[in-house]
Amino acid sequence: MSLKDILVHVGISRHRGQSLDVAIRLAQTFDSHLSALFTTANVYIPSYVDGQLTTEIIAAQREDLAEQRRKVRRDFEERARKHGVTAEWREAEGEASATAALHARHADLTVIGQLDPDESLPSPELALPERVLLESGRPILMVPYAGEFAAIGQRVLVAWNASTQAARAVNDALPLLKRAKSVTILSVNPRHGDKGHGEIPGADIALHLARHGVKAEATHIHADDIAIGDMILSRAADCGADLIVMGAYGHARLREIVLGGATRNLLEHMTAPVLMSH
Repeated sequence: MSLKDILVHVGISRHRGQSLDVAIRLAQTFDSHLSALFTTANVYIPSYVDGQLTTEIIAAQREDLAEQRRKVRRDFEERARKHGVTAEWREAEGEASATAALHARHADLTVIGQLDPDESLPSPELALPERVLLESGRPILMVPYAGEFAAIGQRVLVAWNASTQAARAVNDALPLLKRAKSVTILSVNPRHGDKGHGEIPGADIALHLARHGVKAEATHIHADDIAIGDMILSRAADCGADLIVMGAYGHARLREIVLGGATRNLLEHMTAPVLMSH
């Protein structure tokens, strides 16, 4: 198992360099084909406004977007050429999240940058990470907008809750886990028994990984007074993790949105790249 096709979503965010660098580094490591996707929303002008806008204004707006796209493309192609990565540029017009999810279904891994709440971006891009995660059927690697990530997957923290989503995430992350120097399996507030984590939380998945040549250490903690997402981030910092692996949205989607949940916590407050599967 390897990563032969990697997709990176690129937009006009000033933080796009972080996700580009991570995607290029992974493509180097796995000798992968790297595709960059730039999505453009369909231009929609309400009928009551159309008559008030001059042809020159509309043309200027389109040219501004085209110039931004050319700038992003030059940046991507220069970075890929500098690092000797086989690269492909893609442009697609349509609803950003649906378009990105479609392209993600044809890649082993999709790299997406975390949203910066202080940055003004086109509204279609705001829901992109979450929707690609939920709709693509493929793993995504979220890259924080702050920080530099020279190494990815040397020290991995697996947030294990014995769910379907967590099992998928571990399987999707196997190419990275096999190369890791250390893997820590963390279970927070585990439930024992056949409807939970088994007799020893994390032991079964650690044994499964060992059969794949991954040496992993299983640990579990009980912290009912601390949010699970906060505990995962705290332990990731303690062990110097440069990658977190976890399943996403284990509860009903509406419940996650209303109550928050570990997935949303990680999406908003991540301090290291997070590989998620749903």
